[in-house]
Amino acid sequence: MHTAPALFSRRKYWASRFGIAPQLPMTGEEMEALGWDSCDIILVTGDAYVDHPSFGMALVGRLLEAQGFRVGIISQPDWTTPTDFKRLGRPNLFWGVTGGNMDSMVNRYTSDRRIRSNDAYTPGGVAGLRPDHCVVVYAQRCREAFNDVPVILGGIEASLRRIAHYDYWSDQVRRSVLLDAKGDLLVYGNGERQVVEIAHRLAAGEAVGQLTDIRGTAFLCKENPEGWTELDSTSVDEPGALAPPHYPYAESPPPRPSGNALDRVGLAGACAVASSPPGGAENIIRFNRITAKTSRERTVIRLPSYEQVKSDSVLYAHASRVLHQETNPGNARALVQRHGSRELWLNPPPIPLTTPEMDGVYGLPYSRLPHSSYSDAKIPAFEMIQHSVTIMRGCFGGCTFCSITEHEGRIIQNRSEDSIIREIEAIRDTSPAFTGVISDLGGPTANMYRLACKSTEIEAACRRPSCVYPGVCKNLNTDHAPLIKLYRRARTLPGIKKIFIASGLRYDLAVLSPDYVKELATHHVGGYLKIAPEHTEAGPLAHMMKPGIGTYDKFKAMFDKYSKEAGKQQYLIPYFIAAHPGTTDEDMLNLALWLKRNGFRADQVQAFLPSPMATATAMYHTGKNPLRKVSRDSESVYIPKPMKQRRLHKAFLRYHDANNWPMLREALKRMGRADLIGNGKHHLIPNYQPAGTGDAVEGQRIHRKAQPFRTQHNGLPDKKPVGAKSKAVGRRKP
Repeated sequence: MHTAPALFSRRKYWASRFGIAPQLPMTGEEMEALGWDSCDIILVTGDAYVDHPSFGMALVGRLLEAQGFRVGIISQPDWTTPTDFKRLGRPNLFWGVTGGNMDSMVNRYTSDRRIRSNDAYTPGGVAGLRPDHCVVVYAQRCREAFNDVPVILGGIEASLRRIAHYDYWSDQVRRSVLLDAKGDLLVYGNGERQVVEIAHRLAAGEAVGQLTDIRGTAFLCKENPEGWTELDSTSVDEPGALAPPHYPYAESPPPRPSGNALDRVGLAGACAVASSPPGGAENIIRFNRITAKTSRERTVIRLPSYEQVKSDSVLYAHASRVLHQETNPGNARALVQRHGSRELWLNPPPIPLTTPEMDGVYGLPYSRLPHSSYSDAKIPAFEMIQHSVTIMRGCFGGCTFCSITEHEGRIIQNRSEDSIIREIEAIRDTSPAFTGVISDLGGPTANMYRLACKSTEIEAACRRPSCVYPGVCKNLNTDHAPLIKLYRRARTLPGIKKIFIASGLRYDLAVLSPDYVKELATHHVGGYLKIAPEHTEAGPLAHMMKPGIGTYDKFKAMFDKYSKEAGKQQYLIPYFIAAHPGTTDEDMLNLALWLKRNGFRADQVQAFLPSPMATATAMYHTGKNPLRKVSRDSESVYIPKPMKQRRLHKAFLRYHDANNWPMLREALKRMGRADLIGNGKHHLIPNYQPAGTGDAVEGQRIHRKAQPFRTQHNGLPDKKPVGAKSKAVGRRKP
């Protein structure tokens, strides 16, 4: 079992004598007021500085402060010159560079590659205050400002771009962000352990080039360190002759392959020959033989090079599959990927935080307010989360379109009940805007608190990408009793009027605990509960690794039952994804028919956005399914990639919007489903077109029932025509 030094066990740095800053300084004047002549560490971020644990730079900054270091923050600097990066002077130890709480490209562009009109992490919601590929630009400006200071990359943008990756917005495979940013070290995942060790070791006089043994980091080198056994990635993806590895993506292993090594790989030998040492294909067998006798801790897996995955989509899918196999901290091995003349080395993931460590991190002295320099400007993201409480981290769901597992890991890291209660009380007692309502007790998932494998040995050895797909693992503890106990204790606190649960609910787990569903429906829903079945059809759901719609129906029946028993009229708000890999036009049509049968009219819909490193992004780019063994002739995935088709899939989700009817009519006729066009209740869309919508033209005859239906923001059915009670809004004239 892997262990790590306790997060708060190190001796504090000498600068701890300066005490705790009311807010981390962002200007020289603020530094002087604290009595500082310099900063030990300067964090540069693409977000506004909000001193709240939901904002990464605040959490890391306060943690480093608790270790005794003087930490300054440069938030949303002018990136066109290095001038703004000099405002706090030269950092004594290192620059910490992050794009913020979101990847900067996801933050700025929609799934249609359109520029967003606002930025939730900026004062006033103003867009455009961060550059594209934020981490790369900021790191380069840090170098220009003080080129002798180590640059450490971190945050979700660095984490999800740590290896060669497909970038949706440029439609190409990019190098690891570490090379483009010219950084010294990259921290991936939740970075508490890494940044604390980096800071103390640099402070002790080590050079940044010596920090090559820290889990959860990546660095560049010219050749592999000594004492490591290199294993070709193709031998990981295929059982070897002597020691077949566990097959992580199936309940039972595939049959033992036959034929020579290159035939077994199924990649035309490209990866094996290019990545293995002299000797060619035979070394694949040799690697397996050596690995059988060698410690996993001293084994590194060679991925196909950047140049290979850029030019060969099959190798890209293969590399993505192997990367996702090596994500369990209990058994993950180091990875290496060549970029030109340099090697990109990824150490195994960090050891998850213990409950006392989580309590320590979230118990740091945050002011829970935006920096005073923003005055009264509203920061939308802060307004949404200021009265929410994080109770856990991580997710073992493994949804292919989501990057939570790649960043936070699949091991759930929990806070203690007492720690959570103390934070609720702190919000109640100190927040000037608090009205008695806690907006959320959750995390990446609402109901994975204290859920884990029943056996630590099995958990450490497991290589499945999901604990709940295709079904809930028999080794998973699904007891929701600790969460129910937390809810009950929290809502009885003096001054707490209501506690809502707003984080995403894993309903396939919830149905295994009727008591939890009852508790939720009775006390923690304010009329509407958002839930994400994502689709209704088996094809898309299989490529998402999401449960079937039958599980949603079961949860809905339980939710409705307990809501009725509580005397409440409450509704589920289902969320769906359009244009996900594996989704056909027929799948979207069937989803639209399901929505109409159930009376749902979605106001805002989501099209699949290929975020860096996600498994579904690998599907989108390659047309292959990395959930299965990848080869030249392995399973292909249908990709709705053309923009016109992506818009059609979104239109199916908003079948009730008259502006979409012309597109849908054309599609239904092409699909041979013109029977769904008409004015009856069983039709999907009408055969008339209201004036001023879609392709309607002046002089067109308009049906007398052509008033548009009201679409509520919450997506609930409301079949009353707009203005039905007013004679002034009756039949429209042509």
